[in-house]
Amino acid sequence: MHRLLLLGCLWLLAAPPASSIFQRPTGTPAPARLQYLLEPLHPTVHTQRGATATLPCVLRALPRNYRVKWSKVEPANYRENIIIITNGLYHKNYGPLSPRVRLRHSHRYDASLTITDVALEDEGRYRCQLVNGLEDESISLTLHLEGVVFPYQPSNGRYKFNYHEAKRACEQQDSRLATYQQLYKAWTEGLDWCNAGWILDGTVHYPIINSREPCGGRLLLPGVRTYGAKDKQKDRFDAFCFTSALQGQVYFIRGHLNFKEAGQACRNHGAAIAKVGQLYSAWKFSQLDRCDGGWLADGSVRYPITTPRERCGGLPDPGVRSFGFPSKEMRTYGTYCFVG
Repeated sequence: MHRLLLLGCLWLLAAPPASSIFQRPTGTPAPARLQYLLEPLHPTVHTQRGATATLPCVLRALPRNYRVKWSKVEPANYRENIIIITNGLYHKNYGPLSPRVRLRHSHRYDASLTITDVALEDEGRYRCQLVNGLEDESISLTLHLEGVVFPYQPSNGRYKFNYHEAKRACEQQDSRLATYQQLYKAWTEGLDWCNAGWILDGTVHYPIINSREPCGGRLLLPGVRTYGAKDKQKDRFDAFCFTSALQGQVYFIRGHLNFKEAGQACRNHGAAIAKVGQLYSAWKFSQLDRCDGGWLADGSVRYPITTPRERCGGLPDPGVRSFGFPSKEMRTYGTYCFVG
């Protein structure tokens, strides 16, 4: 037993640093056919915020002196961060995911990774790597969160955020900066927005369904148009935020309230005034549908429509409509509240 513990300590001390580049150098041969790891039947695992998700990694045989390393590629910087390493007897967790991950280990060949209370930042590409001397091999899986992308700008107008301010603004509205894949999917589902915005990797884009003069001209084809990478400190744009399912409920309180009264009305019900991301989530996942404009935590007034109709703005598509940022002293709106 003492020898096993010593080997385990030596193995952990020999673990590679917590960050390294994922990509295979140009010109190197493709990895050999898997000998020990089973190819996943479904390389993408779909989940929602707050759920428990398992990324499968199963061995067909147990080589001698092996270890399995789980890691994740962070979409903001494309670096690989180690999550957990095991040799079948012992394991060690690494990084911010550490409190919420464990090995499923339903049998001796099972090295699958289970993530509890899935968060927005958990979406991305994961790798299960068998480390076995010269016979290293790995599989890649993608954790995909079902969610909704929404454009966001502050009360003082368009193109006011540098990258770090955009990132913080999304987080303050119960969301995070969208990835390119999330923005592209939103475009395929009908997102049409003329203002360019930051996404998580520091590039700037805008999605166009209907080509028109103020948005690059009528001759350009529809698509996700890009400005490429921009200076994260100096350049200023809007933001594209992403949110997923809520662990709670958004509801409307009718009234003629100013912004301060709206917040108090929610607190009187044991709730908080809803954030923009929470309203979008309720619209997307709970089909919240109201014709009434209501205050939100950022001082904007919006309302969610799942069944478009003439008397509710007249627009043909579902969506969250906005009245912008009216004076906080105006006593003409209700409020949307969130209770967790």
